[in-house]
Amino acid sequence: MKVYFNGQYLELDEVRISPFDRGFQYADGVYEVMRTYYEKLFHARDHFARLKESLKAIRIKYNEVDELEDIIYKLIELNSYSNSETSAYIQITRGEFYPRKHSFPPENVKPTVFVAVTPISGDTRTLGKGIKVILEEDIRWSRCNIKSISLLPSVLANQHAVDEGAEEAIWVRDGILYEGSHTNFWGVKDEKIFTAPLSNYILPGVSRKVLIEVCRSGGIEVKEEVIKESELKTFQEFFITGTNTEVKPIIQINDWKLGDGKPGIITKKIHSLLLHYIDSKQW
Repeated sequence: MKVYFNGQYLELDEVRISPFDRGFQYADGVYEVMRTYYEKLFHARDHFARLKESLKAIRIKYNEVDELEDIIYKLIELNSYSNSETSAYIQITRGEFYPRKHSFPPENVKPTVFVAVTPISGDTRTLGKGIKVILEEDIRWSRCNIKSISLLPSVLANQHAVDEGAEEAIWVRDGILYEGSHTNFWGVKDEKIFTAPLSNYILPGVSRKVLIEVCRSGGIEVKEEVIKESELKTFQEFFITGTNTEVKPIIQINDWKLGDGKPGIITKKIHSLLLHYIDSKQW
């Protein structure tokens, strides 16, 4: 598989990252994930804008973000993925510096830049039967709006979900459900959609932004308000969203099985609206 690494297109096994790279030693870096539909990157401008915000937030100087789109398309071509839908991963760290120290290295140290694309397999257009999620105490830092590569809390939470026979863990902080370990979280009450408002406690998901616009255009009211753990059972439906997750209905939270154990009517409608928007190619 061909990847991009620090200005070169290489075979994956040719990539060499120093043990003194600050991403390796400190998780000092950010990342972005995007995907294609119909061989075109979906909402690329929003993804690159978020990447720029993440870089700015942790003070990594990298001025070539606008060149990454061409790099992704080049990798799709080099890997002969042109007839496949693909997922693109971008990671940028502060770079390599020795001796190891906590403060930033000199400004002449160049960031480490890695880009890879992989084909998306399986049926991504079927809503599915629904998933189980668990609730997890939010032990993350308070800058969850930065797409940092420091993901150990999310890794542990998601593995806990897998251990419990679930697909996702939903973070709960002070009695409020914010988001999943790698997804945004939504509830449906009285045919209205609820999701946590943007803050430092959630990632500003591109899929979240798109879905809010799609729902409102489709006549579904969206309320950016917190969902309290104490009020969970006043909601009729829940679902999660993400770049590669798209829309996944939730049919069980911990031991509580929702309704008849099938995806809800509003969730089905939202999924249909999203597919229609994707097929319109007006993005």
